Amino acid sequence: MMAGSKSSSTIEDVFGGRSVLVTGHTGFKGAWLCLWLESLGARVTGFSNGIPTSPSGFELMRIGNRTADVRGEITDLEALEATMREAAPSVVFHLAAQAIVREGFRQPQETFATNVMGTVAVLEAARRVPGVGAVVVVTSDKVYDNQGSVWGYRESDPLGGHEPYGTSKAAAEMAVMAYRSAGFHKAAGSPNRPAIAAARAGNVIGGGDWARDRLIPDFVRAIAEGRDQEIRQPSATRPWQHVLEPLGGYLMLAAALLEDAAAAPAAVNFGPGEPSAPNVEEVARAFLDHMKPADTRLIVNEVKDSGEARALRVDSSLAEARLGWRPCWSAMRAIEETARWYEAHLRGEEDMRAISQAQLTRYRAESPVAALR
Repeated sequence: MMAGSKSSSTIEDVFGGRSVLVTGHTGFKGAWLCLWLESLGARVTGFSNGIPTSPSGFELMRIGNRTADVRGEITDLEALEATMREAAPSVVFHLAAQAIVREGFRQPQETFATNVMGTVAVLEAARRVPGVGAVVVVTSDKVYDNQGSVWGYRESDPLGGHEPYGTSKAAAEMAVMAYRSAGFHKAAGSPNRPAIAAARAGNVIGGGDWARDRLIPDFVRAIAEGRDQEIRQPSATRPWQHVLEPLGGYLMLAAALLEDAAAAPAAVNFGPGEPSAPNVEEVARAFLDHMKPADTRLIVNEVKDSGEARALRVDSSLAEARLGWRPCWSAMRAIEETARWYEAHLRGEEDMRAISQAQLTRYRAESPVAALR
């Protein structure tokens, strides 16, 4: 599956019939990952403390019908260990997190507890349960010490952070480094030593996201309520991509860890392939152009000192070189596909699982990566 590898396996070969645990399965990205794993024939168990929003992609895509739905706090080591022993997963995808930058300003202690100690609890449980072969820890593109570089950050660049969310994700990666260490496992007498890697992506868009303080969900709520919506950083740029882009990368990274852990990257970026990214205002206007709401206008109300970075780019060349992963859809195509999903929901489409599955099928058919097709 990796570039240069003699393996010709596809993700169906890897995940068909395999037991997989997804933490944060009730969230936006978690629900889409479960849908994809279910379609591959994996036996999926999810671990989460609840459904974070209403509506939710998890409920609309009926993920709970086919995924074993376990509830618990991500910092509860005993509950995680019990779940792993019961589900006996060979792969763990750790997505559970406090994932909103602005919430980190409001609740910094909770953000650090969830993102750092939650990650430690997952890694510790995987160390205790024989049979767990690979753990993919999903962090963020905001783990880098962002100094406003015009170049995309690479995996060799220093980690850092200037706000609680990004810093907590960087700290989670420090925990990953410890749990990757052979010396740690030898000294600790670990019953199990899974292959572990961190996956960095962010600013994903797609149907089924209703989180607060995110650009597209804020506009979806405004359209549903027939009101205007403002943006606070119109000129800020982010590595926008459809949610299916990094998820395909996570699947390929897990497969690489299972196939040859020593050759797999310890941390890898999954970002868009375009040389430049649209800014917040351009994304908002493109989304509204597709949705064509009668009663929602874009209001620009720039906030100069929001505490958030104004520019962020990541370089995904390592993912291409080591995994053979490449992005498929442009930012504008991602906006179009996202608008299609929300249009279907807002007009009362009942079977959003079918809509979501059709979008997944379309993405896979168009992917330049043979293993994902």
